[in-house]
Amino acid sequence: MTRTFDAVVVGSGVNSLACAALLARGGWGVCVLEREAVVGGAIRTEELTEPGFLHDTFSAWHPLWVGGAAHAELGDELAARGLDYLNTDLPTATAFPDGASAFLLRSTEENVAELGAEWRGVVDSFLPNADLAFAMLGTELWSRSGILLALKALRRLGPRGLTEYVGGTLVSSRDWLTETFPSEQARGLLAPWVLHTGLGPDAASSGFMNQVIAVAIQEGGMPIPRGGGARLVDALVQLIRDRDGVVEAGRDVERVLVEHGRAAGVRTGDGEELRAERAVIANVTPTQLYGRLLPGARALRYRYGRGDMQIHLALSEPARWAGDERLNRTAIVHLTPGLDGVSRAVNEADRGLLPEEATIVVGQPLTIDPSRGPEGKGLLWIQLQELPRGFAWTEEARERYADRITERLARHIPNLESSLLKRVVLSPADLERANVNLVGGDPYSGALSLDQNFLWRTRPGHATEVKRLWHIGASTHPGPGLGAGSGTLVAKRLLR
Repeated sequence: MTRTFDAVVVGSGVNSLACAALLARGGWGVCVLEREAVVGGAIRTEELTEPGFLHDTFSAWHPLWVGGAAHAELGDELAARGLDYLNTDLPTATAFPDGASAFLLRSTEENVAELGAEWRGVVDSFLPNADLAFAMLGTELWSRSGILLALKALRRLGPRGLTEYVGGTLVSSRDWLTETFPSEQARGLLAPWVLHTGLGPDAASSGFMNQVIAVAIQEGGMPIPRGGGARLVDALVQLIRDRDGVVEAGRDVERVLVEHGRAAGVRTGDGEELRAERAVIANVTPTQLYGRLLPGARALRYRYGRGDMQIHLALSEPARWAGDERLNRTAIVHLTPGLDGVSRAVNEADRGLLPEEATIVVGQPLTIDPSRGPEGKGLLWIQLQELPRGFAWTEEARERYADRITERLARHIPNLESSLLKRVVLSPADLERANVNLVGGDPYSGALSLDQNFLWRTRPGHATEVKRLWHIGASTHPGPGLGAGSGTLVAKRLLR
């Protein structure tokens, strides 16, 4: 018998699960289909190295989720299903080659002491219009809601003020940082965060994103779920199933079924057809949607961004950083020479080169959640976001480049080499094999240059040219991250 649902969701990333959970709460019958053997998309927790070491294989940090609309709606119900968030007063720092360091902390006063009086000016200028900034990242811009947001901004700021505000959102991180902070350390602390938005410090709008992230970290910290990122997935799946929804792994969707110009369901690789009476929601890249699921559809011009590498380390004792002892307790530490170092590494990657001095993102989840490793041990989550597209990642190349990164890190963590129990490295090619949406190892499912960002991320809005077919995920507005923005926007529109 053919199974029938109100909505069939293709893919099980955070946007899919949030969308399905919201629809299920609204009384819809939903089915989520995941091609991989594990549900969760880029959220996965595994004992990758040694028994007892719980590594977040891909993404790891959840400030966008905790600060997002989906968590605001679902948080209590997810907590009732075992989801427990932990946080820190030491969210992030940068360690420089000369042994100096700089920290971004949890209050304006603390950050003024760290970064200088200029920080107060950043906060004072950003917060009065913070609702506009975050609304840009949480509103369907190509819609009536987007128009109302623009009118709200116009009434508040006036024509000249609105023009200046919009112009300010296009400034590069380099220009904003150099105009705002005389301190090279302050610039070097904030510049690496633009990498987490898929941009580089010389890209348009990177300055705006720098401000958004910096203020969000001060206000929201760096929350993670107790026991690993997959606890968020587990709670969302349980919520869906408790509302009579269906979530199935190992189910590859090969075709969206279109009848009379409308999406009517999907067909899986094993030949099963599942009917969707109200919506098919695809959390896939444009390449997948218009090249595979909708054969014959008009192809989109779409570019993917730089590659990513993940390095996971299990240690026999906690990492002991040289320099400021607070580094031992900080959730995320960036290693970089500073603003110019980040810029140089991005430029090298964009020209097809392996960066000589890549920005190293060092995550220390045990500083927040000791349950992720055996007592007295250490665990590091390392990410490199400045790798070239199209590089031939053999196993030898992967391990040799990881050796270079580990050697640099050991200059800052003197006990790293002596305490290393096991290392697991995932190259950009490994990431794509693990998740088809990570094309070329791009963790953001598409370049975020201005022509593929905001209003122009894939298509205006999430509706497609096929009625009842919706496109969500990192390739759509508001872009990548664990905030579940696109899934929430589509769910709310369907429930209306």
